[in-house]
Amino acid sequence: MLEPDARKRASPVLRGAGRSNASGLPGELVGNYKNGGQEYRPAGEPVQTNVYDFKGELGKVTPYGVYDMAANTGWVSVGSDHDTGEFAVESIRRWWDKVGQPAYPDATRLLITADGGGSNGYRLRLWKRELAQLATQTGLVITVCHFPPGTSKWNKIEHRLFSQISMNWRGQPLTSHEVIVNLIAGTTTRTGLKVTAELDDTLYAKGIKITDAQMRDLEAQHLIRHDFHPEWNYQVNPAAQP
Repeated sequence: MLEPDARKRASPVLRGAGRSNASGLPGELVGNYKNGGQEYRPAGEPVQTNVYDFKGELGKVTPYGVYDMAANTGWVSVGSDHDTGEFAVESIRRWWDKVGQPAYPDATRLLITADGGGSNGYRLRLWKRELAQLATQTGLVITVCHFPPGTSKWNKIEHRLFSQISMNWRGQPLTSHEVIVNLIAGTTTRTGLKVTAELDDTLYAKGIKITDAQMRDLEAQHLIRHDFHPEWNYQVNPAAQP
């Protein structure tokens, strides 16, 4: 059962605006490694995998997903570098450019529900800075509602997108970036889920610091925090036009 605060903050809906859930999957090793689950195989012909799961030459990938609740569609950027706030917002940007904007050409607002931690965490300054840049580039007013700590399992993306991806690639070694992208993109459900996946091989720097002064400017120029739990709920406005 949701706590009273969580029930209150889950109720507002922006009518006529784009609405999406955003989150990331845990990093996955790329290579001939065991992948949990079972899959049908000819008798006596199991898939042979490495005994140890030390990270190999292909490293790891971090899938970051966007789920459109109204259209029942998913977008997954498969990142091959660091999982940062910059990568998270770039994934949302790619979704908007290739899927969201064509689907909602008249939208002026975007509502994002996101987990409270990770690369889109509510404490992460880089996440907010990148969202401000996205808002300015697209002209969208972006409202963000973070799930409180410990409640991310209520994020619809976990049940309607990520769990379906996990079932689709169960028991299959994730041997290459191409295999991962194809397995994600091949995920469907009886309710009509459609998923688009794309490899993001951009290099994202770790440890980017947003200073207190930069954060004050960001708060003054772009952020409007809601009265109810302002640390979790806020609006990101485009930069004012000169």
